[in-house]
Amino acid sequence: QVRLVESGGGLVQAGGSLTLSCAASGRTFSGYAMGWFRQAPGKDREFVAAINWSSGNTYYEDSVKGRFTISRDNAEMTMYLQMNSLKPEDTAVYYCASRGSWNGLGDPLNWGYWGQGTQVTVSS
Repeated sequence: QVRLVESGGGLVQAGGSLTLSCAASGRTFSGYAMGWFRQAPGKDREFVAAINWSSGNTYYEDSVKGRFTISRDNAEMTMYLQMNSLKPEDTAVYYCASRGSWNGLGDPLNWGYWGQGTQVTVSS
């Protein structure tokens, strides 16, 4: 049983930083893609970033490139999202997700496992 648990959300002023964590358990994630999505009120869930658990290759949505960094610690079975230069439009519930391949990363329907989400609020 795959289990993903996010933590690290909170309230931060614009321009500030937060680091989200996703603790993964329940299987070996070798070859899996791990990712972050976010959902703002009234909007669809959108892709933020992904990392290949084995190779460490990363992929980012354009609006977060240069501001967010995704990483993972294989030994701790934990994925991170370092978020810098935060903007009010980054306010959303952030979800951790995993799936068994690297294709079609941007569509949340292609991801099979989800965490419960953590709220990030950026004040102006």
